[in-house]
Amino acid sequence: MSKEINLKPEQIDYLLSTKAIRERARKIVELTENNQGAFTLHTEKLPDVVQYVLTVIRKNYPDLKIPFHSRWGHFRAGQIDRSAQFREMLSGLEPLEKARTQLDLVITSVLLDAGAGADWKYFENSTQKSFNRSEGLGVASYYMFCSGVMCEDKKSLRADGPGLRSVTVNDLKKHFQVSVNNPLIGLEGRVQLLNNLGRAMENKKIFKDCRPGNILDYLMQQHGRQIPAAALLQAVLDGFGVIWPGRLSAGRVNLGDVWSHSRLGEKNSFEALVPIHKLSQWMTYSLIEPIEEAGCTVTGVENLTGLAEYRNGGLMIDSGLLRLKKPSDAEAEWAPDSDLIIEWRALTVYLLDLIGAEVQKKLGFTPQQFPLAKVLEGGTWWAGRFIAQERRQSGVPPLNIKSDGTVF
Repeated sequence: MSKEINLKPEQIDYLLSTKAIRERARKIVELTENNQGAFTLHTEKLPDVVQYVLTVIRKNYPDLKIPFHSRWGHFRAGQIDRSAQFREMLSGLEPLEKARTQLDLVITSVLLDAGAGADWKYFENSTQKSFNRSEGLGVASYYMFCSGVMCEDKKSLRADGPGLRSVTVNDLKKHFQVSVNNPLIGLEGRVQLLNNLGRAMENKKIFKDCRPGNILDYLMQQHGRQIPAAALLQAVLDGFGVIWPGRLSAGRVNLGDVWSHSRLGEKNSFEALVPIHKLSQWMTYSLIEPIEEAGCTVTGVENLTGLAEYRNGGLMIDSGLLRLKKPSDAEAEWAPDSDLIIEWRALTVYLLDLIGAEVQKKLGFTPQQFPLAKVLEGGTWWAGRFIAQERRQSGVPPLNIKSDGTVF
């Protein structure tokens, strides 16, 4: 159950904005600089980290033609373009219906994306290849969607409210090949998100035909074919906010990825709240490709923030930009609502802005030409993975996170 707190309508609107994400991250920076947090901040390391990220970008994308950091990249795991195969399956549909179906796929896949754990993998029969972590989750969710299990009739290539509400833990175990020897963390949490997504489809203002892809119709009704990224994020927060379990809510609005930090104010007071909205922005980035394929333009993407998850956040610790004041904290297990994890994520948002600005400058691009979504995809996310593999044989993040399948 979510916990209802008392906020004014304008405070709720503020907490659901990228402005709030950056401003509250700055509050955590001030705490850190005043020696009141769990970390010390070492911006003198920034030039080295920027250089490392640039090296990764040039290795991954020598031509600098970088897509946005989104779920679609994981559908191309193992250099197999499943997204192109999916579009081929939709070739007989008119453009808007094709886009709605792509949105159905990517929205459900994003919700299944929280960390898999080190021991799980997915075996793809058609290629005889195994994939783990984000790529494995992406490929597994792709095939699960294509099976029809997310649709009411259990066979159509779409997702809808009744189908999503009926997805079970056993469905996920089957399609994600989960077993005693192949465990996936946060199994129940992932299923709960899909079931809650099905319930969110009851919002006929946004989802008129009871399917996730109807978000495109809602956006076009509001903005025509020029859709601001801020409006896209707002639609994601408004339409999907109800799905997050056990979070804070105010005025019957589920605040989602918003957390209370003990040093900023009284618990759950407006002053104490730190919004991150990682999964919602990851979803926003992932919706852009099919929306633009439908003939729309998404503007102002540079105003969205970086994503505070364990690869970007891991880069900050493993590179030395952030250091734990107590090294023993690296051995403890941390819940997403702990002060330490809130600080880590907020500091990651702040540092991604610094890294992004330097990368843009050194590559000779404006923020509009090379928004953070490209910095993440080309460099920081992969840099976080690479440096984790260098530091720890298993490639796990530098902090031990207690994940319920809905945050990381």
